[in-house]
Amino acid sequence: MSPDPAIPTAEGSLPLGSFADPLLVDPEPPLLSAVVGAYREAAPNLVDPDFPALRAAAVGRRDASATPAGLPSLTVLVTAATFESVTDGFRDASRLAALVDAGAIGLRVLTKPQPNAVLAGDATGCVLVGNQGDGEGDGDAARWHPIGDDRTLRDRYEPVVADADEHRLRTPSRHRVYGAFRERCGEAVAEDVVRLLDSGPDLGGDDPAGPRTRAYAVGARHGTHDHTLRRACEDAGLGSPSTFTRIKRRLIDAGLVETERVARPVGRPRERVVAAGPLSAPPLERVADAIRKSLEE
Repeated sequence: MSPDPAIPTAEGSLPLGSFADPLLVDPEPPLLSAVVGAYREAAPNLVDPDFPALRAAAVGRRDASATPAGLPSLTVLVTAATFESVTDGFRDASRLAALVDAGAIGLRVLTKPQPNAVLAGDATGCVLVGNQGDGEGDGDAARWHPIGDDRTLRDRYEPVVADADEHRLRTPSRHRVYGAFRERCGEAVAEDVVRLLDSGPDLGGDDPAGPRTRAYAVGARHGTHDHTLRRACEDAGLGSPSTFTRIKRRLIDAGLVETERVARPVGRPRERVVAAGPLSAPPLERVADAIRKSLEE
């Protein structure tokens, strides 16, 4: 059984599993981040898997799409502003995506902010009031005070949950990225894609060497067929084939990628993409810098 994810409180912790059918309403970004962190600690192979966990899931020794036994399924009513804040970085968003894919967290759009965050279950509920630090050596760690014991809170928010639209994540989980590239391009490419997505600070949407560009660049460094690479990127949930046609053109124009025709015994020749110039030489951990420099020149 997995450990019970818990919200850090001024008094200790508040286990989510102590609430039947838990619902979290209008968490501010630090609280939602703390919840994702609690699930990450409880189920690291689901939320932030290392390579052994990724390999095990990819070959069917572990069902990465299922909620681990004992892990509570939490519904979150969240405003668009909070959601965008928490998922601004690629890795943060991918951890949340893993929980959504597994059914451990369900995200619903909250259109009207509430006075305070609420955590409610079938039998009890409370308001969560936050503060930064508690003066006892925890630095800037956020802590929350659960206030009240109201068993009607879950029922009161049920109509809001029923009418709320589902939040659709555009960032894939680590499992999905690894599995798609392993299936289409092989294990070496899959591992390098994940490593390059991990490289450096968390990726924001304004990074010229963003997740899509990095994934395509890895394929080029391995000399992957263009069609296969674009299908892998699509299967991974990184974007559509047309998106990667544009990325390919940008990398070619920047002198980072070249193409080679590969003859086949039957059918039209295929096209292989290969790394060129600044993309072909550096070690993997420096590839993002090389891409960024070339695209910004």
